[in-house]
Amino acid sequence: MLNARMIVIIQELMKAETSVTSEYLAKFLDVTSRTIRNDIKELETIVLDFGGSIKSTRGIGYELIIDDDQLFRQLLQNITEKGNENEGVIPTLPEDRVQYILKRLLLAGEYLKLDDIADELYISKSTLQNDLKEIKEIFHQYGITFNKRPNFGFKLVGDEFKLRMCMADHLFNSLEPKGDFDPSNIPIFMEKDLNKISRIILNEINKHQMALSDIGLNNLIIHLAIAYNRIKEKKYITFYPMELADLKKQKKYKVADEIVKALETELVISFPETEVAYITIHLLGTKMLTEFHMNDNNIHGIDHQIYQTVKKMLETIDNELHLKIENDQELFRALCLHLKPALHRLQYGINLTNPLLQDIKSKYPHAFQAAVIAGIVLKQELEMEINENEIGYLALHLGAAMENNKIGHQSKKCIIVCASGVGSARLLANKIKARFGASVDIVGTTEYYKLNQISMHSLDFIISTIPISKEFPLPVIQVNSILGGNDLGKIEKLFSKEVNQKLKYIREELVFLQKNLVSREGVLHFLGGELADRGLVDEQFLESVFAREAISPTSYGKFVAIPHPITPITDSTFWAICTLQKPIKWGDKRVQFVCLLNVEKNSTDELQHMYDHLVDLIDNSQIVQQLIKCKTYKEFATVFLKG
Repeated sequence: MLNARMIVIIQELMKAETSVTSEYLAKFLDVTSRTIRNDIKELETIVLDFGGSIKSTRGIGYELIIDDDQLFRQLLQNITEKGNENEGVIPTLPEDRVQYILKRLLLAGEYLKLDDIADELYISKSTLQNDLKEIKEIFHQYGITFNKRPNFGFKLVGDEFKLRMCMADHLFNSLEPKGDFDPSNIPIFMEKDLNKISRIILNEINKHQMALSDIGLNNLIIHLAIAYNRIKEKKYITFYPMELADLKKQKKYKVADEIVKALETELVISFPETEVAYITIHLLGTKMLTEFHMNDNNIHGIDHQIYQTVKKMLETIDNELHLKIENDQELFRALCLHLKPALHRLQYGINLTNPLLQDIKSKYPHAFQAAVIAGIVLKQELEMEINENEIGYLALHLGAAMENNKIGHQSKKCIIVCASGVGSARLLANKIKARFGASVDIVGTTEYYKLNQISMHSLDFIISTIPISKEFPLPVIQVNSILGGNDLGKIEKLFSKEVNQKLKYIREELVFLQKNLVSREGVLHFLGGELADRGLVDEQFLESVFAREAISPTSYGKFVAIPHPITPITDSTFWAICTLQKPIKWGDKRVQFVCLLNVEKNSTDELQHMYDHLVDLIDNSQIVQQLIKCKTYKEFATVFLKG
């Protein structure tokens, strides 16, 4: 019988390119190595019945071997079905429990008792109380509090608008567009209602010739589904009269009004005027998809404030990081077009989930750092706080420009279908150009739902980041949204094969192994102190590092964190490395390998190879685990060069 841990173990074994140690699995699942070994023993018997086996090599780890692919698929189907029962298996990891409890509270509507939730999760009341501390912090961000009532339990209390934002962020934050809108992804709503909402939105945006990204479309459907269910419960949005009047002046208010009329007819429900305004806000903040053309030098409908802000962004990024992108007109246009709906999202606290965020952070750290600087400028110029999802979208645009710098303007016939919008489409396009050069001409991009409207006669093939089931008269090549790491990184490494380059930024006296530190703050103060003692940093250094962490945690998964100052402030480029005896909490991830990155201020050096080494490190969990075990610098250097 598969339990939650066994399912995770199978998933990790399937993802791994090399053997996986019991120690790694134990850290990943936050259990002992003995528990993992017991689970593996049971798994071996189960996997054997489904055409597979688990090879165990002493001192190396476990490897999944599949002898009968068709039979093994039955096991995967069983896992999928088990995951769909009652919204999945009982969560075992603390972070999964937090998400489970969040969902229970958001969907409850009425009072809940702590004892009931503890019984559902098979945990003690004290463990639940610990989880609730983190949950209260999350709700605090939305101004949501607990209303306690003796003998009844507690329920959530807060502004309706903020409650809906919280629902959208935490009930559906893992959803990604996968071609046609799939209502089964949202099991808490009636499928027929979701299909009606989806159809009405598509009809209206096509009628008004609005081009939404697939993520923008999914986001709109989700928010309308939430609104519909809340209205059924007589929970309504409220606005100040002046705010309502301003929204009614917007052109998209008319579109929202037509959507509402169609919804009222189809769903037999009455939407108050304030709910039309609520939909208007989402239309204003919806991530649009604008096809990009190399020779289009005009930006229509962009106000002066956005124009000046983008100009300041690019100037500041070039001053700090010397990327030479300040005069990139294509980037300038893309950022101006992106910011218009983004500012509406920020104004109303709408969080547009970025499904590529972790890949962007881990595979494009340099572009993400440039986007952090852009976010600081945005805050200074427009007094708006930017969240890390939006920073990720900015990083896509900036990453595309950085790739374009490598190749210049080259030209061949295909179209890109990309669910994530123009930023990721441009990044993908420039990565492909960098790899294939003049042999590929990317004539434009489109979202999936508009693919049927595109003329295919001049195209040779389609590149898509999502599965396409429909038949087209030309080949369809499916790729990952983010081409990096294992995809193109191996090819890029051929251009710089000097082994010593890997150790260029590492100093033996700045490698601290097996430290007994228990918090992010402890690690950063330790490393900052060591650098200060050696005269390598000044008193502002740690303040800048913590300011960067406050914007977005620098933990990237696979037990790695790469903290750094918010802008370059040291006199040279170097790393300070610290490994820990036990993993610590760093943002929403656990970390045991820390690389404090310091980039020389006003440096004009080409640092891309350095960032490539960091990306390779983040990608290779087995090398990271070996580095964590090292007790001497000699061991560390040997393993590092091997990676």
